[in-house]
Amino acid sequence: MKKLITGIGVSAVLMLALTACSSSGTNGQNDGVDSAVAAQVDAALAALDGQVLSLGPNGETPSSFDTTELTDDEVNKIKAGKYTAAIVMHYSGNDWSTAQIAGLNAEFARLGVKVVATTDAEFKPEKQVSDIETVMALKPDIIVSIPTDPVATKAAYAKASAAGIKLVFMDNVPAGMVGGKDYVSVVSADNKGNGAVSAHLFARALNGKGKVGLIYHDADFFVTKQRYEGFKAALAEYPNIEIVEEKGIGGPDFAGDAQAAATAMLTKHADLNGIWGVWDVPADGIMAAAREAGRTDLKIATQDLGTTAAIQLAKNELIVGLGAQRPYDQGVAEARLAAAACIGKTGLPNFVALGALPVSHTNVLEAWKTVYSSDAPQAVQDAYKK
Repeated sequence: MKKLITGIGVSAVLMLALTACSSSGTNGQNDGVDSAVAAQVDAALAALDGQVLSLGPNGETPSSFDTTELTDDEVNKIKAGKYTAAIVMHYSGNDWSTAQIAGLNAEFARLGVKVVATTDAEFKPEKQVSDIETVMALKPDIIVSIPTDPVATKAAYAKASAAGIKLVFMDNVPAGMVGGKDYVSVVSADNKGNGAVSAHLFARALNGKGKVGLIYHDADFFVTKQRYEGFKAALAEYPNIEIVEEKGIGGPDFAGDAQAAATAMLTKHADLNGIWGVWDVPADGIMAAAREAGRTDLKIATQDLGTTAAIQLAKNELIVGLGAQRPYDQGVAEARLAAAACIGKTGLPNFVALGALPVSHTNVLEAWKTVYSSDAPQAVQDAYKK
C-alpha cells in the first residue's frame, strides 16, 4: 500500500513550486503580477500550509490522517474477522470518486475486508435510498458512503445504523446523526481551506483586481458550503476584486448547469475577468462557456484536481489554480476507521480532515502524484507547457 505524503515537507515543496516560476504564464496567472499582490498571495498560502480550517459537520475539531493508523495486532484481528463492506457513492462520474473508491478498495484488500457492492446514486437521493436498502440485504458489516442529501437519506442510514452496520462517511453526514454514536466517523478534505487556496491563486491570476462571478452548489451539502465560505472569506482580502454575480447550480448535470450559468454571466457582464466554480466538473462547464464566447482570456479557479482541470493547468490555459483534495488517502482512512470499529477499537476520531493542497501550472504534475499516488496521466504530461 502506498504511504501518505503529508505535512510541511511535501506542502512546502509544492508551495515553492507555486512561486518559483513567477515570471511565466500565457494565461496571465503569473505574468506581470504586482509585487505587492504576489507577496500577499505567497504569505497567505504559507500561512495555510499545514493548517486545517474546517470543522466537522457537527462542529468537531479535526483529527489528522495519522490517527487512523492500525497496529499489526489490529490488522490481524480484522483479517480474522472476515468482514464485508459496501461502498455507496453519491455519484461516480469524476476523478475524485474514482480515487476514493481506489483508496477504499486497496486498504480493504490489505485488511482482508471483502467489498460486496459499490453503487452510484447518480446524485439522486431516492436512488441512494434504494441503493442502501439493496446493499443492506447483503448484510455487510460496513457501509462507507457520502449522502446525496442529508435529510432525504437520513432514515435509510438510520436503519443501517440500527442494524449494527458500521457507518463511515465521506465529507457529508445525514441530518441529526452523531459521530461515535450513530456512525463511526466522517473523513474529509479541508474544504474551507481548499476554497481559501483557490481564492488566493485566483487573486494572483487576476493581479489583485477585476470583476468576477461565482458558481456555487445550491444544495444542503456541507462540504460545498464550506469551500464556498472559505473562498469568499479569502477573496475578501483583495478589496480590488469585485464579485458582480453569484449563481447556484443543483445538478445532476453540473457541467451543463454551470455552462448555462457562466454563459449568462458573460452575456450580462462583458467586462467579467474571471469565474470561480465550486468543483472541477462545474469548471468544465465554465470552460465550455468561455470558449463558446471567445473568452479564452477568462481566469477560472476551482477545487479538485480532475483530469480535465489538470490538462488545462498543464497547458496554462483557462484554469489558473485550484485547491486539491487527497481522495485516495481519504479512502484509506475511511477503510481503516470502519475496520477498526468492527473489532471494537475505542477512541476513534469522529472527524478526520486532510489539509488543502494548492495547485497551479507550475506544480500540477507533482501535485497529481501527491493526490493520486501515481504519475499524472500521459495526456496531462504531454500537455505540460514549460
